[in-house]
Amino acid sequence: MPSENGEHEVLRVIADRVRSGSRPGARRDGHRVALAIEGGGMRGTVSAGMALALHEAGAAHAFDAVYGASAGAITGAWLLSGTPENLTGWAEPVYARAMIRPSNLLRGRPMVDVRNLVEYLYCEVTRMDFDAVLTNPVEYHPLATDVQTGQSTDLRPYLTGPVELRLALRASAALPFLAGPPVELAGRLFYDAGLAESIPYRTALAQGASHVLVLRSRPALPAAPPAAPSAGAGAPAARPSYGARLIAATVLRSYPEALHRSFYARDHRLLHDDDLLAQYDRPAPPPPPGGQATPGPAVLSVRPAADSPRVGRLTRDGKPLKAALEAGRAAVDLLLRPLGRPAAAP
Repeated sequence: MPSENGEHEVLRVIADRVRSGSRPGARRDGHRVALAIEGGGMRGTVSAGMALALHEAGAAHAFDAVYGASAGAITGAWLLSGTPENLTGWAEPVYARAMIRPSNLLRGRPMVDVRNLVEYLYCEVTRMDFDAVLTNPVEYHPLATDVQTGQSTDLRPYLTGPVELRLALRASAALPFLAGPPVELAGRLFYDAGLAESIPYRTALAQGASHVLVLRSRPALPAAPPAAPSAGAGAPAARPSYGARLIAATVLRSYPEALHRSFYARDHRLLHDDDLLAQYDRPAPPPPPGGQATPGPAVLSVRPAADSPRVGRLTRDGKPLKAALEAGRAAVDLLLRPLGRPAAAP
């Protein structure tokens, strides 16, 4: 949604807040501005670079809430931790190797060891100030998938202390098979947010966000020809892959059918989200003659450039991870440059 001068409404509000020194709890514009951070395993290095650039540009305080899914939940926590410069850790091999541990398969342990990452690395090596996250005036909303319902769940109500925050980080990234069993929090079991909401903008909108900036970890897909009308975000487009059916029949076999449906629909849901977010990014049509445009939420996505280096969910090599972090940083720098904001540090 563009403003009258062609600037996207999300950027206009963020820029106004930065220029005026607006802070959470003392806003005067009546908006609720959310930051939504996509995950994707080590692809989250891209969106971490974006979050780092927002911090370096002095824009982190322009948001009222941060929503994160999976790796995006971890990035959101670092952004609000008091030491957001540690987001560069995403590009460090020690970070990747603390989480991606193929040798664990020989020991009967999950290859993606989120527990080791959160409970050891973030507590003993590169320490995250969990109390700072919990007390930050910018609300923190990590998402996960409820095992019983298969629905995306905001874990914020359960964040009663640092222990619960660490459990929430682990729950948001507990991918079936790769990352082990679901995580118990407040008597409920949760799997990775990506099973139900890998791009966490829908919860932000449902909770009243008027403006949402979405940090994406994947470049935009090439333009495709118009497709048949969608069956909706929750319906799978085709028969699930053999790998998905195998995981459902083994790792997820004892869980409710609702979780299976959500798991099967995740690829279709991502395509649906891509299409909807692309519509939000496009200029809105002019109002009818003599009429006014219907107000609605403003949503803008930031994606790495099409020629950005590719990283996968399980990438551990430092060189492509460093390039991915810089690609995310560059994408936000390019977005903010017309607003006259400081560029991200080199």
